[in-house]
This record gives sequence, C-alpha cells and structure tokens, in this order.
Amino acid sequence: MRRCLQLARNGRKNAKPNPMVGAVIVCDGKIIGEGYHICCGKGHAEVNAFHSVSDKDGALLSKSTIYVSLEPCSHYGRTPPCADIIINKGVKRVVVGCIDPFAKVQGRGIQKLRDAGIGVTVGVLNEECLDLNKWFITYNTHHRPYVILKWAQSVNGFIDDDFKPTAFSTPFTKMLVHKSRSECDAILVGRINDEREHPRLNVRDWSGKDPVRIVLDRNHPFSPDVDFDQPVIPQLMDYLYDQEIQSLLVEGGAYTHQAFIKSGIWDEIRVEQSPKSVRSGTRCAVLPSDLTLTERKGYDGNTISVYHRMTSERE
Repeated sequence: MRRCLQLARNGRKNAKPNPMVGAVIVCDGKIIGEGYHICCGKGHAEVNAFHSVSDKDGALLSKSTIYVSLEPCSHYGRTPPCADIIINKGVKRVVVGCIDPFAKVQGRGIQKLRDAGIGVTVGVLNEECLDLNKWFITYNTHHRPYVILKWAQSVNGFIDDDFKPTAFSTPFTKMLVHKSRSECDAILVGRINDEREHPRLNVRDWSGKDPVRIVLDRNHPFSPDVDFDQPVIPQLMDYLYDQEIQSLLVEGGAYTHQAFIKSGIWDEIRVEQSPKSVRSGTRCAVLPSDLTLTERKGYDGNTISVYHRMTSERE
C-alpha cells in the first residue's frame, strides 16, 4: 500500500479533478504490475497496473492480489468501472486503502467485488490514503474546497512593518509558497491586502499552472449573486463548489484570515515565522483553539508550522 501511495503522488498535477490513485498487483510476494492515475479522462490506476503486467505474468492474475489506495470505481464516467475490470481479470483478492466518498461510489465498488466472490480488505493505511486526497475528499464530503490559510510573520507576531509591506520569507521559502500555489485551484486575498500590496498571486518561482485569483471586495464581487450584507465566506464556498474548485489558498491579510477562522471554514493553517522583529504594524490572525500542530520545519532561519483541525470536520 505504501508503494500505491508513492505511485499515486505522480498524478498530483494532472489527475485533477479526479483523485490521485496508485495500484500494485502482487503474486507470491512479487510485484507483477503497477500503475497510477496519470491524467483525468485517461485510464485509472487499476487499468494502468493491469496493462503493465507482462504476457508471461498474465497467467498469474488468478492467484494475485491487487492493492489500490482508493476504492475502485463502480460507475461509468469517462472510463468503464474499475470494479468490473478487476472482476473480469479474475484476481482473487483486493486490498483497498480507503473508501471513495464520491456519491457514485461510496462502497459500491467494494460491494460489487464482494458480490463477485472476490475477497476484499478495506482500511489498510486508511489515514494516509485519506490524507493523500484530502482536497478531493473535503470537496465531495463537505461540498466546499479544502481551505488553507497561509501567512508569514515577524517573531513578535506582525505581518508587516508599520503597516507597510514587508518580506518575511526567504528566497527558498518564497519558492515553497509558489509550489503551494501551483498545487491549489484558487488563491484569495482580501481587499485591503490587494490595495496595499498589489499581489500578483501567480506561480513564478515554481513550475505549474496559476491558480484562479480571487479578491474579497464588495466593489468588485467574485460573483454577481453574492450579497455582502450577509456572511460572505459561506457564499464563497458555494460559489467555488459550483466552479469545481477543490482547494483554496488564502494568503491574506489578517482580517481575512480571522474571518475564515471565526467562520470555522478552514482545514489547514501554515505559518512562516521569521526571526525578524518589528516595532508595530498589523497583528497576525489569532490561531484557533481547535487545532493540532502536525509539522514544523526550519528553512534558512525561518520556521514553518503546519496546523490541522482537531474536529470531525476533517473526518
């Protein structure tokens, strides 16, 4: 299953909006085939794994086990159901990392395999498999994008110097920010941040597609249907869901970050802290209480801390 996860990550750029999936076929302790979902609209991981099996090893499928990081699909989409393909190939056992939350699957693929007499084991490295596709899962479970709040701050908690734009990131951590942008579907800042810093919000220091740029500004609304006299963030979530946006990176400013935290609509917070100190300016957002530190790393004197929710919102 760890090999499945390793393979699946190769589809990070091109599998969207589909999930990243890896598959490995094993017979007598030996891998005889493996594959991953390379591109949306093309063969799924299971199909590519079967295609990689040599003619010589094809006769071994009847006593083989296929491991797959996400439940095989059971419906016709752009490609035929993978559950049907597994059944037709005659493998004796299937090991699934986690259940697919997509409404057209949700256990149906597993049931179809069992109805065909195939032994199915579910939940191997379940948490790791869920985390791999947390954006896809959040989108399909909560009908909104996965929301990441990100900011850089001074050691004493300011995001600027005397209300003037200040760079707290290093050249290397700036590159990491652009890597994050390349992986997200959309990026957002508030009106004040946009007017004060005029951020381009694109990908320049990494390879990849620019995310969709969004500014929360009642004078230039992201949708003609939004009502700024009502809570805006829930409306934004509905709008992004309808636009099939699975991930949103919120880069600022402090008021916007605090609004997301207050609304409870967030999944991950990334805080970069510089050793620099300033006398005054804009205070960073206050971290919520319902979080857990999941990662902390140092780069060129800066520290990046990653937090996730502790509540069932991420389950």
